[in-house]
Amino acid sequence: MFADLHLHTHFSDGTFSPEEIVARAERAGFSALALTDHDTVEGCERMAAACATAKIEFITGAELTAEHADNELHLLAYFVDPHNSKLLTELARFQLVRQNRIREIVARLNAINIPLVANDVFALANCRAPGRPHVARAMVQAELCGSLDEAFERYLKKNRPAFVPKAKMSALEAIELIHQAGGLAVMAHPGLNRTDEVIPALVAAGLDGIECFHTKHSTKTSERYLMIADQHHLLVTGGSDCHGKSKGKPLIGTIKLPYTHIEKLKQKVAERKLSTTNGHE
Repeated sequence: MFADLHLHTHFSDGTFSPEEIVARAERAGFSALALTDHDTVEGCERMAAACATAKIEFITGAELTAEHADNELHLLAYFVDPHNSKLLTELARFQLVRQNRIREIVARLNAINIPLVANDVFALANCRAPGRPHVARAMVQAELCGSLDEAFERYLKKNRPAFVPKAKMSALEAIELIHQAGGLAVMAHPGLNRTDEVIPALVAAGLDGIECFHTKHSTKTSERYLMIADQHHLLVTGGSDCHGKSKGKPLIGTIKLPYTHIEKLKQKVAERKLSTTNGHE
């Protein structure tokens, strides 16, 4: 039994619907899935329904962009209550930040005579949490670029003319937000963010786990984070980070996390609920 705990749909910057993700996961033989769209839990209801039909266990999730000591990092929230009012308020705030960022990126493109229209990006994105991949896709669609890679390389990457930094929440606040919504906070793809020095501070703030297995982690990188997880008594997760066809070929099926890790995650959630009920937290 295997799981993929890092998946994106068209409710953020993926290209697949929740139903398409589940259909592919079913063909790949998965027993459990988590949806981790950026700054939204909007797609979770449909994903849960599709998983129920396919007899696949579903875990509610989201991916939050955060920072600590000027380091950007991503936190995966698992088992959060998708109706938690504080969580939804914060997600709505960051969705607005994302929408304003798109307007600023388009304004910078317009300033260098790239005639992209912000409303075209929003129409293509058709979600509350748009991101740079949507700008790139709109540029290709409008024949302003030949490919998504070209859009990023020439205009959208850091230090390129239309790059706009993303506003982020404090990682310590993000961990607290995830916990109060009943969830577990897990550091996403640490090998990509290269922020190992902040892990002890995050652990002290209540970080629950590390995504050791990721499509862009080499075997050596995964082994390194397994050691760090062991050292700090952290839970281990893994996922493909599939964005559909947004970033090349679909990645679902490339990472298969053994189900024993799901059991440990669920045990931690149960322990925390019991602790909260008994007034120990």
